[in-house]
Amino acid sequence: MSESRGPASLRAKLFVTGRVQGVGYRAFAARVASERGLCGGVRNLDDGRVELEGSKDRILTLIEVLQVGPPASRVAAVEVEWSQATGRCAHFQIWY
Repeated sequence: MSESRGPASLRAKLFVTGRVQGVGYRAFAARVASERGLCGGVRNLDDGRVELEGSKDRILTLIEVLQVGPPASRVAAVEVEWSQATGRCAHFQIWY
């Protein structure tokens, strides 16, 4: 079993605000999350939602990167809601 799923895994819903739509933010988030072995997805909602599962350490490092974002973005804030992992996802993807 991968390190991103298991007893120490958590689920985080991230709400990213700022200039994060139309600037490649979803592709950026998907690439960075995949590189860190996280699963879940990212979609363009009014609140710029990202949902993912993985170890808390990996999620926290992802949040640091997402606070910066790709060059054209301007992230105002990243809010996090933590819960237990569902173990139902296998990879990270862009949701439409």
